[in-house]
Amino acid sequence: MSIPDTHIRSREELIADLQGEIRTLARERNAVILAHNYERAEVQDVADYVGDSLGLSREAAKTDADVIVFCGVHFMAETAAVLSPRKTVLLPDLAAGCSLASMIDAEQLRAWKAEHPGAVVVSYVNTTAEVKAESDYCCTSGNALEVVNAIPAETEILFCPDMFLGAHVKRMSGRDNIRIWMGECHVHAGIDPEHIRLRRAEHPGAEFLIHPECGCSTSVLEAMSAGEVDPEGVQILSTEGMIKRPALSDAEDFIVATEVGILHRLRRENPAKRFFAANDRAACAYMKVTTLPKVRRSLVEMTHRITVPAPVAARARRAIERMIAIGGQQPLSPVPEKTVDPGE
Repeated sequence: MSIPDTHIRSREELIADLQGEIRTLARERNAVILAHNYERAEVQDVADYVGDSLGLSREAAKTDADVIVFCGVHFMAETAAVLSPRKTVLLPDLAAGCSLASMIDAEQLRAWKAEHPGAVVVSYVNTTAEVKAESDYCCTSGNALEVVNAIPAETEILFCPDMFLGAHVKRMSGRDNIRIWMGECHVHAGIDPEHIRLRRAEHPGAEFLIHPECGCSTSVLEAMSAGEVDPEGVQILSTEGMIKRPALSDAEDFIVATEVGILHRLRRENPAKRFFAANDRAACAYMKVTTLPKVRRSLVEMTHRITVPAPVAARARRAIERMIAIGGQQPLSPVPEKTVDPGE
């Protein structure tokens, strides 16, 4: 009895087929696919644009597409909906939340504002639309210092929800009148100085790229100012700053202190250089819930649509547009279509 010669398809072939289906569906729906730097590699590779949360939302606002498939987390899709009210914004999985955005809600922010009348609220973009609506300004990690410096020096500032980014901005601005909400991203809080010391010992010639959200950033800055850590090769950068740095640097090796998903884009755009995670376990479970089958289903079924009530959206848009007016945003480049070779 002969055994049929059954071809077992490889994971790479399955991925390539799914990506092809998704691109076809996107064309049929006049949809643009956006993916955050922290998404799965295969999701990044099928996206039209890859970048940070606000950069993607700004790209969404510029596009002629009718549909935006946002491969990120819920607050990012909300921001896209705020900036693109006439477009259909889809989130492939409603379970894609954010531990940092959940650290403060609108009611808590209103209570905090009541304790500090006259203060200006600066909210990191990793917040819900309702929190943005209660804020005077939004900011990203890339322009937080610019936003704070644009506010009169005598004005009290309430900075939320990330305590590490807030501490970094307070230090760099030299302002004593910044009050900081005690919130954190569970991923970045898990990158501590011990991970940094180990990685730097393993790769002594590597540049160290650190995101200001990271729990280790405040400790590293303090250690540098105390002379306990050599500042040579340390770069405090936004996610887009991290992407651009290797091309500007003579270094061949880089230690990257942020969510590990960014390593895929770094390696793809800088194939001659080497990248090492500060902590290999620094993965955001919320970002990883989005998969290619879910992206495909979102286009087939047009789910899950994210909307923001008009009054909330109008107030949130004000805070976002104030941030954009100040600047500090990085332009995005389209992601070239990739064909997966099963032999790779």
